[in-house]
Order: sequence, then structure tokens, then C-alpha cells
Amino acid sequence: MDDLATVLFTAREIQDRVRDLGRTISHDYRGREPVLISVLKGAAMFHADLLRAIELHTSVDFMSISSYGAASSGVVRIMKDLERDIGDRDVILIEDIADTGLTLTYLLSTLRDRRPASLEVCALLDKAARRITPINIRYRGFECPDKFVLGYGLDYAEVYRNLPYIVAVEDMDALAADPLALAPLLHSPS
Repeated sequence: MDDLATVLFTAREIQDRVRDLGRTISHDYRGREPVLISVLKGAAMFHADLLRAIELHTSVDFMSISSYGAASSGVVRIMKDLERDIGDRDVILIEDIADTGLTLTYLLSTLRDRRPASLEVCALLDKAARRITPINIRYRGFECPDKFVLGYGLDYAEVYRNLPYIVAVEDMDALAADPLALAPLLHSPS
């Protein structure tokens, strides 16, 4: 599998880091009840694990977006909006990966317009090498190399979200030719 993909972050490393983030958020928001908002579908696994690692009363909500034009254009349409008012609430936007920053900048602007008491970002992966728009990520899981990654919620053609670890794809042509080329990863622990 090494010629197609390599493991970047093991399941153990991810779980340890998520627990660390949960402890930090619990400390920073002591006495408050933040709303954790994640963007479906990629951040759902991270959101669930992070929520269990936070030792506070929290509430959750979800958004779903669809990109217009190029995937990294930052022009999005909201497919599923929040179900509750976040005005005067402490909000933490949960992201699977911060890439160019364009889409995240749009989401943050949209959420700021709803006048939360505070708004912070918690991203599992930060692919800063691709950043176009500066963004402030208060809670960062891992720095991510400039490679296509999947697993732990991140997918390719809706496959591989259920990997408990994250891999970097080394041969995108092979994956494009056969989206199931990495299927053995679904059965191998890391």
C-alpha cells in the first residue's frame, strides 16, 4: 500500500490529540456552554469524538455546504443551515481540514453575521501550505502536508470516511482510475 498511500496520523495519535483539544476547550470555556458547529460530512467523526472529550455542557448543530465552480473557490451554497439561533452564544466551528481558507472565511463571515458572543475555529488538520486567505485557527489538531488526505471523515468519492486513521494518497492517478484502489486499507489496522 505504500506506493498508493502512507499513514500520516494513526488512530492512537488522532485520539490522543482529540483528547488534548477537548481538555483545552474545557479549560478555555469553563463556566460557559459553547455551541459546537460542524460542517457535514467530513467533520462529523471529529466532531463526535471531540464532543465526548469536552467536559462541559455543550450543544451541537450542523451545516452542510456545496461548492460552486472550483472546489477551492470559496463560493458556496448552504445546503443545510443551523437549526438554532447562535446570537450571544459562544460558538466553535469544527472543521475536518483547513485548506485554502476561502470556504472557511465564507462560513465564518456567515456565522459572524448572526452575532455570536464569540466565534473560534477548531480544525483537525491545517494544510497551511495551501492557504490563500489568512484565517485564525485557535484549536489545531495537526499540521497537514500539501497532499490529498483521506480517512477519519475525509473521503474520496464518498469512500474511506470510516478509516480510523488518516493517510496521504501517494498516487492520485491510481485512485482516480479506481476509487476502490485503497480498499485494503478498510481492513488493515494502523
